[in-house]
Amino acid sequence: MCRWLAYCGDPIFLDSLLFDTENSLIEQSLHARKSVSAINGDGFGVGWYGDRQTPGLFRDILPAWNDSNLKSMAHQIKSGLFFAHVRASTGTPVSRENCHPFVYKNWLFMHNGQIGNYRDVRHGLEMTLNANLFAHRLGATDSELLFLLLIQNGLEQDPVAALRKTLHQTINMMDQLNAEHPLRFTACLSNGQDIYALRFSSDPQAPSLFTCTQNGATLIASEPLSNDGVNWCSLDQGTLLHATKDGVVSQAFSL
Repeated sequence: MCRWLAYCGDPIFLDSLLFDTENSLIEQSLHARKSVSAINGDGFGVGWYGDRQTPGLFRDILPAWNDSNLKSMAHQIKSGLFFAHVRASTGTPVSRENCHPFVYKNWLFMHNGQIGNYRDVRHGLEMTLNANLFAHRLGATDSELLFLLLIQNGLEQDPVAALRKTLHQTINMMDQLNAEHPLRFTACLSNGQDIYALRFSSDPQAPSLFTCTQNGATLIASEPLSNDGVNWCSLDQGTLLHATKDGVVSQAFSL
C-alpha cells in the first residue's frame, strides 16, 4: 500500500511537510508505521496549485528518499493546496505513468488501496469508459482507472455523487466476476479550491487516514506527521472529509 498527504491552508514550502516533520512523508516512504508495507519505494509524485487554474505535477520512478530533484523543488515551491504520494505497487509496473497524483484539467487524484482481483475486473471497467476518457488512460493502475471513472460519473458536477456511483459500479463488476478480494479506497481529490478525502472499503479494513487542523490549515495523511500524534485524529471507515481554506467538514459515507 502507499502513503500520501494533502494540505490546504496558507501557502507553505512543500519541504516543510515532505521532509521536515518528525514522521514526514519521506520518512514514511522508508519506515511506514500503519501500512502493510513499511517501504514505499516504487516512485513518488507531487501535485500543487499556484497562480494558475491547472496544477503543477512532478512524478518520477526513483524512491522519494533518493531523488535530489524532489528535495530541491520542494525547497523552492510554495503552495496553499498540494498533494504528495509515495507508491508501493500492488502489481502494476514501476513507471512514471503509474505514479500518483493523476491529473485531469484542474483536478488531482491520489489513492491508497486496490480493486480486488484487478486483473479479472480491469477489462470490464475499462470498456465502460467513453472514447475521450479512454484516450487519457496513460498507465496501468487501478487508481488511474478509478479516477477516470469518477470523471465519467460526474466528478466535475457533484464529487460526492461521483464517488458513490463509481464505487458502486466497481463493486458490482467485482461481484459479477466473483472477486475474492475487497475494494479498498482511501483517496483524495481536489479541483484547486476543495479537497475531498474518503476512507472506504468493502471489507472492514480500509487503509488508514488521519487529519489535523493547525494554524487554520487542514492536513490529511495516511499517518500522523508527528511522532506523538498530538492533534491528529484517526478517521473512521466510511468517513468523507470536505476541506477548503475556510475549514473542514466530515460526514458519514455509505453506498
